[in-house]
Amino acid sequence: MNFQTQTAIVTGAGIGIGFAIARDLARQGASVLLNDLDPTVAQQAAAAIQQEGGRCLAYPGDASDVSFIQQMVDTAVAAFGNLSIVVANAGITIFGDFLEYQPAAFQKVVDLNLRGSFFLTQLAARQMKAQNQGGSILLMSSVVGHQAHPGLAAYSMTKAALEMLARNLVLELSPYGININAVAPGATQTERTLDDPTYVPIWSRITPMGRPATVDDIANAALFLVAPQSRHITGQSLVVDGGWTSVSPPPVGEN
Repeated sequence: MNFQTQTAIVTGAGIGIGFAIARDLARQGASVLLNDLDPTVAQQAAAAIQQEGGRCLAYPGDASDVSFIQQMVDTAVAAFGNLSIVVANAGITIFGDFLEYQPAAFQKVVDLNLRGSFFLTQLAARQMKAQNQGGSILLMSSVVGHQAHPGLAAYSMTKAALEMLARNLVLELSPYGININAVAPGATQTERTLDDPTYVPIWSRITPMGRPATVDDIANAALFLVAPQSRHITGQSLVVDGGWTSVSPPPVGEN
């Protein structure tokens, strides 16, 4: 896959899956606008990519804010000349019992996971339409958009909704040569899971492939879907979970 001449926006990319996607896009020639809510994290991530020789611009801010999203799109075009790839990776998980779940937590989850992804897709698609060169948009779903998981009613709802958004927008974006898909990661080792010593043992035991995903596993799938060679794939959701959704045992603690 060759991403020379491609410009990408990747949100929530300071660490974890988002960073791996941004890094791999830059390694393969793309110019990347890297977003994260934390300015220090965004700058450090962009610097790491730049040190490898990649073209990367840090752009910290709230990826659920529509005016900020427009600024991201405008800045990417001003800095790199076009916009051809968007990865709406920014998201938040707030666990909670459904019967006790609070409106404030619900709003945070919906604002970032749905509002942010929806309007990033909209504003990026407008830019791609104006350029008349097509483009690729990738939404970040989850296996819990396919299978029930305790404590994640609100989060799971948003992830299932993103997959429906990808399917629905085939009708509206295909005439402009824009494809849109979703990736649904399963359990993945990231900086956030390192503090849990039970995470890898539990998910290794209940995942048919014998281990949780790495961020590179997810990034590989993401790059496949946004590559110019994959433009005829659209409206699809690619599950990357080592087979977990085929059997779906719950992640209960070790005996």
